[in-house]
Amino acid sequence: MLLLCYPKCSTCMKAKKHLNQLGVVFDERDISRENPTAAELEQWIVRSGLPVKKFFNTSGKLYQSLQLKDRLLQMSEAEMIELLASDGMLVKRPLLIDQDRVLVGYRAEAYEQLV
Repeated sequence: MLLLCYPKCSTCMKAKKHLNQLGVVFDERDISRENPTAAELEQWIVRSGLPVKKFFNTSGKLYQSLQLKDRLLQMSEAEMIELLASDGMLVKRPLLIDQDRVLVGYRAEAYEQLV
């Protein structure tokens, strides 16, 4: 299992703590230092069953400064994926990936179903 997170993010800290309490073994990747590639994002988006827009960190400073709320409406999926791959801080976190699923954001009830 792979957890993509930002170490200073309080939600990511909650997610890591919860995974540890559940005894879930995972590899951690700092999304700000090693952002996801376009190829990874394409795979994860398909596996998640979610639209590309759900992978954006809409509360992030970068998202807001780039005024992406309106700009995304004119972008293709491929353009959105390339934009997400350009900076990990645009990606909603944490991302929890295993062979069967991709969880975007932290929801305690979804993590409970991992065990």
